[in-house]
Amino acid sequence: MSEIAFKHAPIGICMLENRIVRTPNEAFAKMFGTTVEECKGKSIGEFYASEEDFRSIGARVRTAMEDLGAYNDERIMKRADGTLFWCRVRGKSLTPDNPFHCGVWTFADLSEERPVVSLTQREREVAILTCRGLTSKEIGLKLGLSYRTVEEYRARLLKKFGARKLAELVAKLSGMPL
Repeated sequence: MSEIAFKHAPIGICMLENRIVRTPNEAFAKMFGTTVEECKGKSIGEFYASEEDFRSIGARVRTAMEDLGAYNDERIMKRADGTLFWCRVRGKSLTPDNPFHCGVWTFADLSEERPVVSLTQREREVAILTCRGLTSKEIGLKLGLSYRTVEEYRARLLKKFGARKLAELVAKLSGMPL
């Protein structure tokens, strides 16, 4: 019975071993525009928006997994055809001493709630940290940028998202109704 529930769950679920997809369900495969069999054995990195995202998010995931045994975020992911979409990702390590060795992950497509706007890697980083409530100075320290540079990135984000002020930008970035 549990195997049927896993296979037909309305949310994408997969087991990862060392960041390799081992057991995806049908919803996971469909979300990424592929088949269950095609997913098996692939690096989860193939579903990230970029190699840089795979590395930087991976570092955050490892830290959270070591500290808490679990991780969650919302990020841009990539379908097999190259299109990007917002995705809610949650994971739990089954091997806390070696966080990436074995874990179960869920993926929820947020496309209908949050359209993708083309962003550079640095714009994505600034957007994510802005949504976490960091000030421009705090973001600058975290990313090794000046306060002024962070303000320039925020100005670009305001324009790209058609927001008039920071609170409106954060609402749009987080998918909250305005």
